[in-house]
Amino acid sequence: MNDDQLEALNEKLADAMVPGFEVEFDPDEAEQAGSFQEDALSVQDATDSSGDQ
Repeated sequence: MNDDQLEALNEKLADAMVPGFEVEFDPDEAEQAGSFQEDALSVQDATDSSGDQ
């Protein structure tokens, strides 16, 4: 991502913090912003956290 793209992404992220303001991100921008960061529990972690064992 070049400097101009990074600056545009930062502006969009700042705009997204304004309540009611809708900002559109293309797929590359969304990925750079961390929108697709997986943080869900694995099946094993979910099973291990269950009290039904």
